[in-house]
Amino acid sequence: MNKGDTMATRLDAFDLKILNIVQENNLVTNREIAEAVNLSTPAVARRLQRLRTEGVIWQDVSVLRPEEMGNRLTIIVEVSVESEAMEHLEAAKQRFSRCPQVQQCYYVTGEADFVLIMSVKDMSEYEALTRKLFFEPGNVKRFRTTVSMQRVKVSMAIPLGREE
Repeated sequence: MNKGDTMATRLDAFDLKILNIVQENNLVTNREIAEAVNLSTPAVARRLQRLRTEGVIWQDVSVLRPEEMGNRLTIIVEVSVESEAMEHLEAAKQRFSRCPQVQQCYYVTGEADFVLIMSVKDMSEYEALTRKLFFEPGNVKRFRTTVSMQRVKVSMAIPLGREE
């Protein structure tokens, strides 16, 4: 890949159509995709393999419905750190990444340094996690918690546009 060349610049219309389909449902068969995009089944299989090998498709996962897994709460936490020294930031990133209840972690600009999206069974579990993630390790100046009342939209899909 040339400097400044991204994978996005190397994706053709067929790749985009395939990616739109698998983002919606990655259990669609290669044959069904082939019919939808007007390619052969082997061509679709080769493209999907290439997209996975090159890291365009990062993961194939099943998304679970939280309410079916127990009384799950979604918590959004803004975390501000005391020190922005690189070793302290890296330690926080590692701590947040290792925590299974942290579904997403963003290092951000603005008033907070991190935004975490967490899934916990109840407030008792979250309270215990605040000690483990924010108080005991130190370097957390403050954190602000927001509890989601309703999941309106949850998606990791990247808007690619529709190729008609």
